[in-house]
Amino acid sequence: MIGLVGTSRLLKALGDETRLRILHLLSHEELSGTDLMEVLNMGQSRVSTHLALLKEVGLVVDRRVGRRSQYELAPGPAAGLVEQVLRGAARTPEFQADAAGLEALQRRLQEETRSYFDRVAATFGDQPLPGRTWEGLSRALLELAPRARYVDLGVGDGLLTMMLAEVAKVVTAVDISSEMLAQLQARARAKGIDNIETTVGDIEDMPLPDASHDVAVMSQALHHAAQPVRALKEALRILVPGGRLLVLDLLAHNEEWVREKLHHRHMGFTENGLIEVIQEAGFVNVRVQRAARDPQPPHFMTLVATATRET
Repeated sequence: MIGLVGTSRLLKALGDETRLRILHLLSHEELSGTDLMEVLNMGQSRVSTHLALLKEVGLVVDRRVGRRSQYELAPGPAAGLVEQVLRGAARTPEFQADAAGLEALQRRLQEETRSYFDRVAATFGDQPLPGRTWEGLSRALLELAPRARYVDLGVGDGLLTMMLAEVAKVVTAVDISSEMLAQLQARARAKGIDNIETTVGDIEDMPLPDASHDVAVMSQALHHAAQPVRALKEALRILVPGGRLLVLDLLAHNEEWVREKLHHRHMGFTENGLIEVIQEAGFVNVRVQRAARDPQPPHFMTLVATATRET
């Protein structure tokens, strides 16, 4: 409830043409003082004075965005009165001119954004941009993944396993190293993740039942298999009819040092070679494409393959 003094001050604030114009513009969207200056074609001092008074009587509120203050209509007991006053003046020439000015401001800002992206389009992929990370993109895409039974074949550092656990009913992590799986379990416990099951085993001969999973993931694991087709046949065996396969592996390369230092059995795969081994294992609907090139030498290229077990 607004007292007598407050009502008097409120009505006085609403009795000024410029303040009504400001309220009208803020009824459309949140605006900065600079935006209001442009639309109203007024100086900073004049606009700031009116905004300060409107804020003082509780008709507008502001918030800091960087170096600017953004203003909007305040909720509260006076909001209905303001709406009624603005509705009554909606067809006035001043309000219509201000609405046109606001549209011009919006077009200018949109054009500035378009022009920026036109300028940087050729080099955009090379720029370091806030928030553009492999993990961030992967987490976003996983939100589209089905809530199903996943199996991660060859867990590595466990990052992908943990990410899958965020969307899965359950994730079975299979690795030949019990220590790798112990480290994964410790990290999962620390994060409160309780839907990861671990199985020590070779991905070419897994102690898992037939048709027990919906999605099989092999991230940088296939090049460790002595017989890639055999590993893929095992993945096919444990998938349900219609189950999906996702493979991430390296494009064929000549970096011999990975054999001894990283225990790679294969020097990556060509696109056609990866398609052939997946099809030989019995999968259908096989697709392979190049996904990403490491920015650091020797610039390994990652292939992504998807396939389906026939229904």
